[in-house]
Amino acid sequence: QVQLVESGGGLVQAGASLRLSCAASGRTFNNYAMGWFRRAPGKEREFVAAISWSGGTTLYADSVKGRFSISRNNAENTVYLQMNTLKPEDTAVYYCATGLDGRATMTEHDYIDWGQGTQVAVSS
Repeated sequence: QVQLVESGGGLVQAGASLRLSCAASGRTFNNYAMGWFRRAPGKEREFVAAISWSGGTTLYADSVKGRFSISRNNAENTVYLQMNTLKPEDTAVYYCATGLDGRATMTEHDYIDWGQGTQVAVSS
């Protein structure tokens, strides 16, 4: 099992940027894909971005493509989500998760370890 701790959330104005971090400990981090998901108030949790074990493959939800960027540092067991040009609709609790294997996917069921989440609030 992997322990995941997200950080970097906060309250910002529309158009601002934030960088989320997810620190992992436990099983070998660099063997597994990592994903970011979010849950907005009153909505289901949804996929945001994912990255393969090597970083060679990245996937994004259409709603964040071109604004968000996922990256990882396997030496530091950390995955990042750079969020630019934030919009009020990006307001949510953001979760990182480890994949079943090294392949990046958009499917929530392909992720088995989850962090507690970090709140992002974007004001208009």
